[in-house]
Amino acid sequence: MEELNKQLDFIIELDRLKSVYRQALVKSDDNRFENSAEHSWHISLTAQIFQQYAVEKVDITRVMSMLLIHDIVEIDAGDMFAFSDQKDLTEQAEKEIAAATRIFGLLPEKQFQHYKQLWLEFENAETNDARFAKAMDRILPLLQNMRNEGGSWARHDIAKSQVISRNKYLKGLAPQLWLYVCEQIDIAVQKGWLRNE
Repeated sequence: MEELNKQLDFIIELDRLKSVYRQALVKSDDNRFENSAEHSWHISLTAQIFQQYAVEKVDITRVMSMLLIHDIVEIDAGDMFAFSDQKDLTEQAEKEIAAATRIFGLLPEKQFQHYKQLWLEFENAETNDARFAKAMDRILPLLQNMRNEGGSWARHDIAKSQVISRNKYLKGLAPQLWLYVCEQIDIAVQKGWLRNE
């Protein structure tokens, strides 16, 4: 019963992710801000749909698990805009490690170790699975911004080079998606949604 109670505590805690809002806008819902739980679901399905473009072997079940848990730490740490300055991003990373320990620590020890390691694998992006998961986490905001006249890019005066760098995991892992992303970035520059630098 103790194991079940710990799992229930974790599951109930996850509900809080629905109240963490991101910079991305949900165009289909009067341009309200997207929450992190929605984002996690959306990129998990995106990964499943796009897996055929990975030229390296990826385990889609592991990728989807990473994507479903990758933002859980935002329950404690909050969301940080992807293009924030490096000092803020470094501080955020420290908050997220502490959050991962606390939140995954609600689970029984074996599950705690499993999910924290999976989260760390995603963060470090050293395996094909983690790099593909990171790529999916980053391609979706691009798609959202392109369908919303630049969205958060335009609001924050983001440069082309920043978006290219952010989507770098696609380059070797899913070349066809990388070409698509580069084309979209060029269109965004032409439309004035991204600075050309």
